[in-house]
Parts: sequence; structure tokens; C-alpha cells
Amino acid sequence: MKPLFLSESPNGQIWNSAAQLDNIPVIATQSLVPLGARAVVIAPHPGDEVVTCGGLLQLLASLGHPLQLLSITDGSASHPGSRQWSEKRLSVFRPQESVEALRRLGLPMHSLKWVRGGFTDNALQDQERQLTDFIGRYLRPGDVVFSTWREDSNDDHEVVGRASAKAAELAGASFHDVPVWAWHWPERDHTLIPWQRARKLRLDTWTVARKSHATHAYASQLKGEPAIGIAPMLPPVILERMRLPYEIVFL
Repeated sequence: MKPLFLSESPNGQIWNSAAQLDNIPVIATQSLVPLGARAVVIAPHPGDEVVTCGGLLQLLASLGHPLQLLSITDGSASHPGSRQWSEKRLSVFRPQESVEALRRLGLPMHSLKWVRGGFTDNALQDQERQLTDFIGRYLRPGDVVFSTWREDSNDDHEVVGRASAKAAELAGASFHDVPVWAWHWPERDHTLIPWQRARKLRLDTWTVARKSHATHAYASQLKGEPAIGIAPMLPPVILERMRLPYEIVFL
């Protein structure tokens, strides 16, 4: 059985305690995305593009790579039963948060290709084939595709990861998984991480600062509603991890 989303102890999670982290080989941006290649980031929910690849997106933009972002859902089901954050409000508000987050990353909004899929979050399990077809429409041979890890212990992350990998294969593009929730599994579950596939992309101080600042643009995700059992989608431990001087992808 896979671990739950978050370890019961923030101090004992894989991201800040696994010994293997220090030994992950470093990869250069140019090796990950060859010169002239287009990078495509596929986000299950608004905010996943920053949490997974906020640093990489900045590095690619600085090198002049063409960028494509696919937002599969609008994230409007993140607060079920909430009066403050109803689905109707979130369907408008969360994409606006993404616009602000991308601006904070310093991305060239005039040239960034951004497509919103309009799928319903927390309801993707039975739509993998439709997702594969949708994603495939926007891929072309030679693209380098990034999406959430296919074993990340979040249903939406996993199905979007599988659909993205399949669409990339069909299009003649390469695909890389990026873990999100997996870093917050208890350290005892470190053997479930495919360390041999992991590569570390180093980020400088300013790149990390912009990424952290961009993450805070998702105001709707920073606070939960304990009265109705809703925890923050971006709890403090996630925000702390965003300040690490690297990102990790699986080749």
C-alpha cells in the first residue's frame, strides 16, 4: 500500500531526511531539454506547474526555449462544502492565481502557450483515455514533456501522469515524471522512490526566491477550513520545501 499524502511528522519526511537525496546526480538544463526543444508542462491542478517545475520554467525561459503549459483542471473542487470557496468562485479564482504566479516567476506571458482543459478535478480516474487524447492534440515530435509522477499517491496526479506519458509516447516526445506528494511520505518509505531515475536540477538563490513567491500567489490553497475538515492544499511544510535549492525529476 502506498503512504498517505503527508507523513505524520514533518521532520521525518523523505524530502528532508532521506540520505539518498545527497547522492542524486546533477543534470544541466541543456541536457534535460536540448537546445531549441519545446518544453511542455502538464499540471493536473492550478499551482502544480509551480510546485513541480517553477524553477525549471524560469531556467528554460532564460534560455529562450518555447514553453507550453496545459492546465488539465481549474481546481474548483478543492474545497467541497465551503461557502467561502465555492466551486463557482474557485473556477474563476484559481486560474487568476495561476496568472499571477506565472507573472511572479517572470515568464514571458506574451509567448507562453497556455491551454486550459476544463476537466473536473477529483474526477479524472475514468477519463484517462480522454485525457490522453486531449494532451496528444498539443504535443509534437521532439517535445520534452513534464508532469506529475505516475505513482505520486494522488489520484489526479497519477492519472494525468499516465495520460501524459502515453500521449508523449504516441507523439514522439520524451516524458519526465516530477514527484510532488511523494516527497512528503514518511522517511521509512524511501525505498518506494525510484532513486536510480532521479536527477537534480540546481537552482540559484533568485530562482528559488521567485518560485517561493509564486507559490504564495495561490491564496485559496494556503488556508484550510478546519470547521468542515478541509486542510490547506499548500501547508507550511510544502512551502518550506519550495525553498530547496534544487528540483528533482525522474528520467
